[in-house]
Amino acid sequence: MHATRFTFINRNFISYKFLFLIFVFQSFNSQANTLMITPPILQKGDTIAILATARKNIDDNLKPAIDLLHSWGLEVIIGKSIGLDDNQLAGTDEQRAADFQEQLDNPNIKAIWCVRGGYGTVRMIDLLDFAKFKQHPKWIIGFSDVTVLHNHLNTMGFKSIHGIMPISIPKATPEAIETLRIAMFGESLKYTIEPNIMNRLGDASGELVGGNLSILYSLFGSKSAIDCTDKILFIEDLDEYLYHIDRMMMNLKRNGCLESVKGIIVGSMSKMKDNDIPWGKNALEIIADVTKKYNIPVIYNFPAGHIHDNRALILGSKVTLHLDKNSSNVVFE
Repeated sequence: MHATRFTFINRNFISYKFLFLIFVFQSFNSQANTLMITPPILQKGDTIAILATARKNIDDNLKPAIDLLHSWGLEVIIGKSIGLDDNQLAGTDEQRAADFQEQLDNPNIKAIWCVRGGYGTVRMIDLLDFAKFKQHPKWIIGFSDVTVLHNHLNTMGFKSIHGIMPISIPKATPEAIETLRIAMFGESLKYTIEPNIMNRLGDASGELVGGNLSILYSLFGSKSAIDCTDKILFIEDLDEYLYHIDRMMMNLKRNGCLESVKGIIVGSMSKMKDNDIPWGKNALEIIADVTKKYNIPVIYNFPAGHIHDNRALILGSKVTLHLDKNSSNVVFE
C-alpha cells in the first residue's frame, strides 16, 4: 500500500517536472521570438536609397542630403518616386510601392531614407512584400508619416530609425544630424537633457516604440498596430487641434496602451491649434491629465519630432529611462 502510494507521487512528480520543462522551453522560445532584429550597421562604401513614400518631392532640394551622405563615406541612389507628381503624392500608390519594393529587394542597398512625410505611406504599405527584407534586413529611416513603416516593421520584429529626413538637412541642428549618423553607424546613443517641471520622475526600461501620435492612432486595429505591453512609448505631433490630441490620448487609454507601457517620452507638440472656444489645456497638459493615473516615468519636451532639433531614436531598441529633478536620461542598449 505504501509502495503504491510512493509510485503514484513519483509519477505525478515526473509529470509535473515534464510539464514545467515544457513551460520553460515555450517561455524561452516566446521571449526569443520577441527579440528585435537589428539591421546591419552602415559601413563606409555602403549605398543608401532616397525615395518618397508619401508627399511628392519635385524640387531640386536633395544636394545637401547627398553631400552629407558622401561626407560620411556613403553612396546614394535616388529612387524613381523622386520627382513624380500625382496631386499631393509622389506618384500613384503602385508607383511609390514599386520604387520602395525595388530598393527593399536590392541587396546592394543598405538603408532606405524616406525623403519627406506628409500623407500617403499607409496607402502603399499593403502593396509591399517584406519576404526578401526579412532575409536581408536594412535600416528604414524617417519620421512623421514614416511612422506607418516604423510600426509595421515593429510588428515583424525589426528595428528602424526615427530621425530627420533629406529635406530636413538644411535646417536641422548639428545635434540632430550627428545623432542620425550615430544611429546609422551603430555607435553609442544616449541623451541627457534638462528636466521639465512636468516630468514624472522615476526609472524604467523597455523596448522603444511609437512615433507620430496621429499615425499611431490611425493604425490601431490594423495589422500594423504596435503592442504597447511593457514598452517605452514615444509620441510627437504637429498641426493638430488640441481636442484631437485629447481624443487620441483617450484612445490610447481606452485600448489599454497606456495601461501597459512602462514609460512615455513626449517629443515636440508643434503648431497646435485651438477652437474659438478654447479647450483649456495645451498639448502637454492634455497628455499629463490623461496619464496622471499611471505610476510611470514621463519625459516632456524631448528633442524629437517636427522641430529642427529632431534627434534620432532607434525604434525597437531597448532603452533605459532615468528621470530625477536634475536631469532626464535616455540610454539605448
